Amino acid sequence: MANNAIRVRYAPSPTGHLHIGNARTAIFNYLFARHNKGKFIIRIEDTDTKRNVADGEKSQLENLKWLGLDWDEGPDVGGDYGPYRQSERKDIYTPLIQQLLDEGKAYESYRTEEQLQADREAQKARGEMPHYEYEYEGMSNEEKQQAIADAKAKGLKPVIRFRVPKNRDYAWDDIVKGKVSFNSDTIGGDFVIAKRDGMPTYNFAVVVDDHKMKISHVFRGDDHVANTPKQLMIYEAFGWQAPRFGHMSLIISADTGKKLSKRDESVLQFIEQYRNLGYLPDAMFNFILLLGWSPVGEDEIFNKKQFIKMYDEKRLSKSPAKFDSKKLEWINNQYVKAADDSTIMDLALRQLIKGGNIPENPDNKTIEWARQLINLYKREMSYMAQINDMASVFFQEPEEVSGDALDEISNDTAPVVLKEFLNRIQELPMFDSVEVLKTIKAIQKDTGIKGRKLWMPIRIAVTHEMHGPELPESVELVGKQKAIQHINQTLKQIDKD
Repeated sequence: MANNAIRVRYAPSPTGHLHIGNARTAIFNYLFARHNKGKFIIRIEDTDTKRNVADGEKSQLENLKWLGLDWDEGPDVGGDYGPYRQSERKDIYTPLIQQLLDEGKAYESYRTEEQLQADREAQKARGEMPHYEYEYEGMSNEEKQQAIADAKAKGLKPVIRFRVPKNRDYAWDDIVKGKVSFNSDTIGGDFVIAKRDGMPTYNFAVVVDDHKMKISHVFRGDDHVANTPKQLMIYEAFGWQAPRFGHMSLIISADTGKKLSKRDESVLQFIEQYRNLGYLPDAMFNFILLLGWSPVGEDEIFNKKQFIKMYDEKRLSKSPAKFDSKKLEWINNQYVKAADDSTIMDLALRQLIKGGNIPENPDNKTIEWARQLINLYKREMSYMAQINDMASVFFQEPEEVSGDALDEISNDTAPVVLKEFLNRIQELPMFDSVEVLKTIKAIQKDTGIKGRKLWMPIRIAVTHEMHGPELPESVELVGKQKAIQHINQTLKQIDKD
């Protein structure tokens, strides 16, 4: 670049929700800018109006903010190089397209979709890779002008194609991949830079925008590698200096080893889905950053400030990044454990309401009960939506004890423990975890039954589960009335068996 200022951008299309892969692109650009005291810019690439969805831009920006990203320029904050939506930049593109037409570096193409399809089928039949064939090949200038006039007389609207130089190598030193080179004869022929409605295509608009916005570095996914030679041709045609490119590795499924596909519904792939499940934004930021980038050392959990300080684009991986949902759960669990109780309470309470286990407008007593419940499961939860399943015993009447749990209490001491516990809790003036614990210890002292034979019958009878959070707290949250009811039911069952 003519100047040495670091300026990078993330340029989403408002065609859907924020995908994990796109979020990674945004995060890598953001960290590169912040580490180097540069500028991070958001630009909306919305020229493909047929694919744009309502609130697509809003969704993108909201989810980026949720992840903790902020930007220096963009459609919502302005800046010196706007507009920051491509749909509002047509007046910038049009004269530049005309310049290429005037210089003979681009031309009007009137081939219809039907003709282009017929060409492709003929090429396949000949064993050739499909490519665009220059429609004016072998024509004199007069013949070319007559062909154009005939097409216009039929009411056809042209696309504008860029004239690709013959047998030229286009190479760049990729920040991630190293030396990359394409021969111009391999890219499929002259490519479209403006559609029939006059709007520019991606490969033209992105070059103009990056140049006009003084973008110094472009970090993007590996799927853009094939676009780069086309963009270098346009930089060359205008005599502009290209930014430095870095193409990040693909994200693959840890289970299948295949490229993460948006059509693969077995993996949640959109940031909004994780928000709705009650994941923490800092944990998502941490996990996404580790998809194709690694810090020095063995540690993997860092806060955003630490990531900004340590970020080094040289540590971007050339190998595919494995998307491992179990690792994401582990990382999120680390953040859940470290989070303040009010944050977890707020997120988990929403999940309890969403699951229909807490009223939409709970009273203070219910909120306090929920707070105790959430604290009980805080260290176990990988994400907040799990609270509904983990704590189901507190919302649903359990079925009869069965399986290993029934085997566990099918002994001579279990009825003794349960009858003692039942009699004593009925007399408790205050039914809380402190009194429950005192009661259990008193039973141990009076009966000599201890350890697993003491605790397990109470847990199984009250909660119908063999494992769970602290027993006294669990019994308190089940409540005195239900605890008595569950113990009576269990005693009847084991007496019967």
